[in-house]
Amino acid sequence: MKKFENFVHNILDSKTKKTLVIVLTVVAFFGTIMMLPTQMVLAKMLPGKSDNTFSVYVDTPNGSSISQTKQVSQCVVNMLKKEKEVMNIELFLGQGIPLDYAGLVKGAGMKQTENVSEISVNLTDKHERLEPSFLMVQRLRPIIKKRCEILVPKTTIKLVEQPAGPPTLASIVVEVYGDDVKQSRKISMKVADILAQTEGLVDVDIMADDIYSKFELIPDKEKIARSGLSVEQVNNIIYLAFQGMVIAHKNSKNSPDQIPIFLVLDKDTKSLNSQREESLKSKLTSLNLMNMKGMMVPLSEVVMIREVPSNPMIMHKDLGRMINVIAETDMVSQLYPLLEARDTMIEAFSQDYNVTKEPGMSTYMFDLHLQDPKTGEKYLIRWDGEMKVSLDTFRDLGGAFIAALILIFLLLVVYYKSFALSGIILLGSFLSLIGVILGHWVANFFTSETFFLTATSLIGFIALMGISSRNSLLLIDFAKSLMTEHGMEKRHAIAVAAATRAKPILLTAVAIILGSALLASDPVFGGLGVALISGTVAAVFVSLLFVPILMDNSKAMDFKPSKKAHPGVSITK
Repeated sequence: MKKFENFVHNILDSKTKKTLVIVLTVVAFFGTIMMLPTQMVLAKMLPGKSDNTFSVYVDTPNGSSISQTKQVSQCVVNMLKKEKEVMNIELFLGQGIPLDYAGLVKGAGMKQTENVSEISVNLTDKHERLEPSFLMVQRLRPIIKKRCEILVPKTTIKLVEQPAGPPTLASIVVEVYGDDVKQSRKISMKVADILAQTEGLVDVDIMADDIYSKFELIPDKEKIARSGLSVEQVNNIIYLAFQGMVIAHKNSKNSPDQIPIFLVLDKDTKSLNSQREESLKSKLTSLNLMNMKGMMVPLSEVVMIREVPSNPMIMHKDLGRMINVIAETDMVSQLYPLLEARDTMIEAFSQDYNVTKEPGMSTYMFDLHLQDPKTGEKYLIRWDGEMKVSLDTFRDLGGAFIAALILIFLLLVVYYKSFALSGIILLGSFLSLIGVILGHWVANFFTSETFFLTATSLIGFIALMGISSRNSLLLIDFAKSLMTEHGMEKRHAIAVAAATRAKPILLTAVAIILGSALLASDPVFGGLGVALISGTVAAVFVSLLFVPILMDNSKAMDFKPSKKAHPGVSITK
């Protein structure tokens, strides 16, 4: 270690070399920090998680028949059958998949209409596959959409993975609040168009029913009475013809319960030639009922047909009426598409509304408030979903990091009774961030997908604070001991302390790196592993090169030898 001692001593003796080390450290710090806004390193809550299953949600337009939904769903199934890694597929037509982790928060249990279906896809074991499930979904999404969405216009197909982190409705959720339902729908449609045009966003959908025209069949009680029929007869024939009903039961020795006998017209008989009122009236004319006098009465004579708009689903949150617009991210962070889409929305809505932003650094700092200048009606565009969870998580972890810094600083002040020495240790610990960010940038070159700076990465950085502080403590305490107990000159003491403590610092670093290497390949905790490895490497360099320079420049390190000091004693050989 004598060579390293001389190396450190030469740096401390040369003002130029000290300045160069400080400048290089500052440049490295700000250079790595700039990797975040320049998107060289991308931040995300959690990366994609490879799983053994994923789901496909099919939503045909409101009012579509079950046969149209089946046509699109079968197209998706046929596409999935071509994949070698797909073991089995199960189609749930007209309903959602029995609740799974993803379906618990995505409303699968509420799906009970003819225009929806869900497909459960089971894959081979993730340890036996070369392609992770999230990359398979990314590859299949554009192919399936291109082939199957055109079968029924305005169909939406979403490929949904099991979430790697907290369950949310979608990666990006935009909640549109407003009392005027018509205007809220227009705003939500405009929001959806902007999201669809934003790079990196896929599976954009509006969680609101389209309003379409439908026909109501209303029994005319007066005509029914004159025709010698009953209202019950008319209702029964309508249900029998178009929906079906139980007309009798069958007993069986193999079944403990009665078996219902269900009667309904066949598909060809009950289907209409067109969606016009005349077609429905023609179908009702073909259905006859026998009155009490034995005469046949056409159903069209006793039933009124009325065209009415459909009743859309109404959604409320926090006592406010709202419409959800959802979007998924295509292997990108949620933050960058959000900022791009938000800027586009401000520009687009400013033409018709007075747009104001949420003031300050509140929980909903990305929200937009719209006010119609003509009517004074107010609307709110609120951002939610995994994006908000990510922001809240990074905010909370940032708060934890600041709290850790303050607590370490206070403890060091109590220990050293010096703000300067405490600041040196804290600054050295903070500079380990250079390694954390740089490590994620380097790791990105060795992975097939983007290596994100995640929440687990920040946890690793917070853990590094203690490790980095320990390294600086070793140097300061040992240098102080050399100066007070052995009467050693300041720069010589710092150089000897750096050389002597380099070996335990390096051994500790190697142990952390080897232990963290197991985490580096994990899809969820890989960020934690890379942060600990690269951050530890940076902490070693900062502790052995940068911190000694700060110690040399600090007057707080001017310790006087004690009366029992033995000057001239050398610690290293």
